[in-house]
Parts: sequence; C-alpha cells; structure tokens
Amino acid sequence: MRSALLIILSASYLLVVSACRHPQSSSPNTKEEPLTDLLEGNKRFASHHATHPHSSGERMKSLEAGQHPPIAVICCSDSRVPPEIIFDQGLGDMFVVRTAGNLLGGLEIGSVEYAVEHLGVKEILVMGHRECGAEKAFIQVGATPGHLRDIVDSIRAEQEIKQVPGNDKNLLNDCIQANILHGIHQLKKESAMITEKIREGKLQIHGACYDLTLGKVVIISE
Repeated sequence: MRSALLIILSASYLLVVSACRHPQSSSPNTKEEPLTDLLEGNKRFASHHATHPHSSGERMKSLEAGQHPPIAVICCSDSRVPPEIIFDQGLGDMFVVRTAGNLLGGLEIGSVEYAVEHLGVKEILVMGHRECGAEKAFIQVGATPGHLRDIVDSIRAEQEIKQVPGNDKNLLNDCIQANILHGIHQLKKESAMITEKIREGKLQIHGACYDLTLGKVVIISE
C-alpha cells in the first residue's frame, strides 16, 4: 500500500515539474493582445528565464492543418536578431518577414498582406535593431559592390532618413529609428488592404527597436 502511494506521489510530482518546464500558452488565434505577449516573452528572454513555449511535437502536429498567427513581425536578417528567440515564442506564434535592414519592397508587403488577409493577423510589428549593418553601410557612404547598393540606395531614398541631419551626434541610432518609422509609413501608404484594415479597427501597426547588448525590445512611437 505504501509503495503504491509513493508511486502515485512520484507520478504527480513529475507531472507538475513537466508543466513548469513546458508551459503552454493559449492558442495564437485567441490572444487578444499579441504585442503584449511578445513583450512579456522578451522580458523572459532578457532576464535569462525563457520558457521556449510551443516547441513540442504535439504543437508541431497541431499546426499541420493550418496556421493562425496573431501577429506579423518584420525585422532584420541579422543573425543576432532571431525574433522567435528574443520574444520567447514558438511554432505558429508569429508570421515573420526578414530582410537586411528590415527593408520592404513589393514582395515583402505582399507577404504581410497575405498574413493579414488569409491568416487573420491582427497586429504588425516593424522592428529594427541597434548596430544595424545596413544603416552603417548607408552612413559610411563608401563604394558598395553588387546588389548591396540596392540596400543602401533604398535607405537613402527614405524621406524619414532625409530628415536626419548629417551632423547628428546620435546619427546611427536616429537613422535606425527613422528607418523603422519609414517601414510603418510605407505599409500604410503602399497597401490599400492594410490601410483599410486599420481604418476598420481590425489591424494595428507598431514600431520597435532591439538592443543587442541588453536583449531588450523598446517600442518606438510615431
């Protein structure tokens, strides 16, 4: 009798430990504040308490029939800025579009429109980061080989970038922020679909910047 009781208690203990190590968040399409969820995940990451949710085999199988991420994240291709890791998210939690300098063209905007129209995304986050190589290349104004020139020329053409004084003491960080704001404005200007969803109150767009040193994401206001 005593042995049976010990077995039951041990099994219960293992279940509790497993639940603590692998917490399950709510299904993505039921999250009412997806940006808040991402920022809470970033706090866990920055404090070295990431939980790595939605990474199980069961989660993978549950997504075979389709995806319903609540938020789309547009960010830089920089290897130091993997959004799923810095926001402590898992499979199916975010629709991600990544390019150097988090720049947007027709293909990228079309990808975001797909997420909004067909996947039901309710929020969009345009995220840049400190020490961005694309912005550094623009500021250095040197010879740019190959298609890297396309990246620099794209940044140079941004109206928000043009408003940053060349003698700005905080030039790099201000250019990074201007580029983030440009991404927000570009989505609103070049996508009738996104503009309509915003007007109807069905979609929100936010800006953010990631600090490589602190591991923290800060929201950028327009």
